[in-house]
Amino acid sequence: MRIEVEDLHVAYAGRTVVAGARLIAAAGEITGLIGPNGSGKSTLLRTVYRHLRPVEGRVLLDGTDILTMAPSRSARHIAALPQERGGDFELTVREVVAMGRTPYKRAFAGEDATDRDIVARALRDVGMGGHAGRRFTALSGGERQRVLLARAFTQDPDVLVLDEPTNHLDIRHQVELLTLLRSGRRTTLVSLHDLNAAASVCDRLHVLHAGAVVASGPPREVLTPPLLADVFGVRAAVVDHPLTGDPLIAIDHRAPADDETAGTAGTAGTSTTHSGRPHLVDGPSG
Repeated sequence: MRIEVEDLHVAYAGRTVVAGARLIAAAGEITGLIGPNGSGKSTLLRTVYRHLRPVEGRVLLDGTDILTMAPSRSARHIAALPQERGGDFELTVREVVAMGRTPYKRAFAGEDATDRDIVARALRDVGMGGHAGRRFTALSGGERQRVLLARAFTQDPDVLVLDEPTNHLDIRHQVELLTLLRSGRRTTLVSLHDLNAAASVCDRLHVLHAGAVVASGPPREVLTPPLLADVFGVRAAVVDHPLTGDPLIAIDHRAPADDETAGTAGTAGTSTTHSGRPHLVDGPSG
C-alpha cells in the first residue's frame, strides 16, 4: 500500500511544526525522513499513524484519507514504532508483543493458534525469541526497542511507520534491524538520524527542514555536499562505500560548514526557502 502526504500542516503545543509537507511512500519501498532536530520528522510521522490530527492537508492510504477510516481498520494497515515508549509495562515480553494482535480481535476474544505463531515469529525476527517470559521492565533500552518492533510486526501491517528505530541499539542489532526492514519489503516510512544508514537502507529520501520538505529523491541524488551544508550545517564529502557501493558521507568533525559553504552548488534545480537560502528540489514524487 502507498502513503501520500498532501500539503500537511500540523501544529503542536500551539506552534506550527509541519508546514505544507508533501511526500510519497511508495508501495513496497523504504522511504526515509531525514533532517536536523526540530525539523518536523516525528510530528509528521505521528500524523501518519493518527496520534496527531493535521490543521490542514491529508494523509492518504491508497487514496483514502486515513481520518475517514475506523481506527481498528487503519490499525490493521499501519503499525508504528514511536520514538517515545510510554510508561513501563508490568507485562512479560510475550504479552507486550501479543498486544499487536488487538486490531484483529473482538472484545474479550482470546488468542488462537494463528496469533501464537505470529507472536513467536515476530520475537524470533527481532532476536528476542528466548526472552518471551521476561518482564518488559527488566529489559535494557535496546531490548525494549526490539520488543516494541516485534509488537508492530504482529499487527501484520501493510505499512510500517518507524521513528528512529535504531535508537538504543548497538551496532550489530542496528545492522540486523536494517537488514530485516530491507528483506520485508513492506511499505516503510522511517526517520533516521544516521545519514549513512539512511543512504544504505532507503529507496528514497525526503529531507525536512523547518517543517517543510526541501529535497526528495534517491539517496545518491539527495545526499550532496551542498545540501548537507545547507540543511545540516556540516562540511562533508560523499564517496562510494568500499564494501557496498552505497553513498558514504564523510563528515568533517573538526569544523561546521560556514555560510559561504552552505548551498553554493547543487546537482538539481534550485528553489528558495522562507530564509532565502537555496535548496535542492525535484519534481513531484511519483
